[in-house]
Amino acid sequence: MSILGVSGVLFFLVIGCVGIALLLVSLVLGDLLDGLLDFGPDFLSGAAIAGFLGALGFVGAIALDQGASTPVAIGIGALAGVLVGAAAGWAATRLARGGDEATVRSGELAGHDATVLNAIPADGYGEVTLTVAGHITRMNARSATALSAGTPVTITAVLSPTAVQVAPRA
Repeated sequence: MSILGVSGVLFFLVIGCVGIALLLVSLVLGDLLDGLLDFGPDFLSGAAIAGFLGALGFVGAIALDQGASTPVAIGIGALAGVLVGAAAGWAATRLARGGDEATVRSGELAGHDATVLNAIPADGYGEVTLTVAGHITRMNARSATALSAGTPVTITAVLSPTAVQVAPRA
């Protein structure tokens, strides 16, 4: 077996369980602890460290149980820990960036193409749909002429945060 024997497998399993416990604590109490489990930039988040410890412990225990020596089990576990921790850190960094740079603002819709969803009568409102920055958006719409559903239009003006003026697309 290994230098540590059965107690070595148990030691690795305890490390893996500490990683899982750290992950659970960061998920359940993360907002309450407000960054206490973050140790630097996003790639060193609590999730990244928990992933590292979990993979190190469990993969090290498996390697040790399969007959690897203690130094080899530590190396294999550390390699797996770095890979899992890096993946968790990358995911934490991507999630922290958010998506607010692609927020649709109604004031910026003039000039965009849309399609009439619900017919627009000459003296009232209908509804158009358009895609802006990957977001499908519905807006109330007015037109100088009656337009039937499915008509391609261009937004000519923004009347309010929820309504636009449209004209048939040329």
